[in-house]
Amino acid sequence: MASMTIHQTMLIKLSATVRGFFQAADESVVFDQVMRLRGEAFRVVPGRKTSRVALQGKSYFVKQHFGVGWLEIIKNLMAFKKPILSAMTEVHAIETITELGIATTPLVGYGQRGFNPARLQSFVMTEDLGDIVSLEDLCADWQSNPPEPKFKRHLIMAVAKLARTIHENGVNHRDFYLCHLCLDRQTLPAIHLYLIDLHRVMVQETPSFNGNLKDIAALYFSSMDIGLSTRDLLRFQFYYQPQSVVFWQKVVARSLKLYAKYNSQKFQAKLRDERQLTHE
Repeated sequence: MASMTIHQTMLIKLSATVRGFFQAADESVVFDQVMRLRGEAFRVVPGRKTSRVALQGKSYFVKQHFGVGWLEIIKNLMAFKKPILSAMTEVHAIETITELGIATTPLVGYGQRGFNPARLQSFVMTEDLGDIVSLEDLCADWQSNPPEPKFKRHLIMAVAKLARTIHENGVNHRDFYLCHLCLDRQTLPAIHLYLIDLHRVMVQETPSFNGNLKDIAALYFSSMDIGLSTRDLLRFQFYYQPQSVVFWQKVVARSLKLYAKYNSQKFQAKLRDERQLTHE
């Protein structure tokens, strides 16, 4: 990173390559320019937008946070959850995940402005990983078109080892679905995984039983329709980390609840609304 400036309640840090795109000398103006960047929208939800943008011939992802509002903060606190106030949660997560030797989206810039926690403006900018495929898309037709057995074994082992690494180091993704694990097509047949979308990651000093359980249940839920065998599940358990029978029973119970919720009319309607926002 080349420049870092703090103007009272503003922090902005950009790599030299990205900083060269913005001509303004005043960092507050640069912050405004980043927050106004527009590109191909990938996710639009209240208070947050993720887009792919092109700067000087290179492709980047920028996630802009516009403030969560007091209602969202209060709702999280009443549920005993730590509210995600800005992009800085993802910034710290990228740094932590990278230190653990796990590949993720390379950080090229971030910023935060404001002091009111409900109205913080912030952004995180990362490199486009290029030719990757999410495991959700990769495995979508496995039931009707099973993969080569050796490839499937190695992929399951790689996912289990990645999960073990983050969980043994007190890191919980909190959206640990197949769609947030991506395979680099360019390294095939060698398996190289990326862990992405880290905006809800929680890092604790010691591993969290409940946090780990929720992550694994999310992963199991998202793989319920891809045709995994009992042997596949046992292989994952072996390469993940030793856990009690109770742990795995709770994983299955929670994953079944997630499956029922996801397939409910209410949740599907919410997904349709989010997709409509993204494509508007």
